[in-house]
Amino acid sequence: MIINTSAVVLRSFPYGETSIIARCYTKDHGKVSVIVKGARRKKSPMAAYFQSMNYLDIVYYYRETRNLQSVSKATFVEIWSDLNQDLKKIAYGLAVIELTEKTNTENDPHPKLFDELVAVLKAFNSSDLRLNLIFWYFQIKLLTILGFKPDFHQLEHGNIKFPNPFIGPNSRNILEDLSNNTIDSISNITATGKDRKAISEYLTAFINYHFEGLGNLKSFSVLKQII
Repeated sequence: MIINTSAVVLRSFPYGETSIIARCYTKDHGKVSVIVKGARRKKSPMAAYFQSMNYLDIVYYYRETRNLQSVSKATFVEIWSDLNQDLKKIAYGLAVIELTEKTNTENDPHPKLFDELVAVLKAFNSSDLRLNLIFWYFQIKLLTILGFKPDFHQLEHGNIKFPNPFIGPNSRNILEDLSNNTIDSISNITATGKDRKAISEYLTAFINYHFEGLGNLKSFSVLKQII
């Protein structure tokens, strides 16, 4: 079966002498692993397409019995040049990418999450908003779409107690704004050091509670060092 779908590249790595294996988050089929044969040959343009954070339209041959699907065509939907030239934007973008990869299973589509992922990467590329607001927005939307919408007033789940997200002077207003609006309508509210600490610690604890193995994400460590 031939599949044509929009996709965001999560990560890729060499395979054999000339090919690439890539993990993509697609709008229609969720997370999919593909092989791009011959992508690393000198005359092939395909390697440039399958870089993390790239937004593509791909065509691949789907076989249910295979773990790797074979890509036949790829084109850019949009090119986010600013996103790939700013170190802080790259760090935030890769954190969003890794979070998407680690919280989703193969072939489990969430079209709304795909749209939010694209919107957030686009916002990192061009928005005047503070990057941390965009990142928190994505964390909240990811949790909500995957069925774990945070109740910021409920700080205990069983034997687990979460950090208080409201201890910052503006953190309550920030969280309510991010939860209730789209990426295009969130306010550029100033976040103090206390706000950043309260919100980051709460969202990190909440995500780690619902998803195992997220305590040592490489991109999160890099992001902390940069900011």
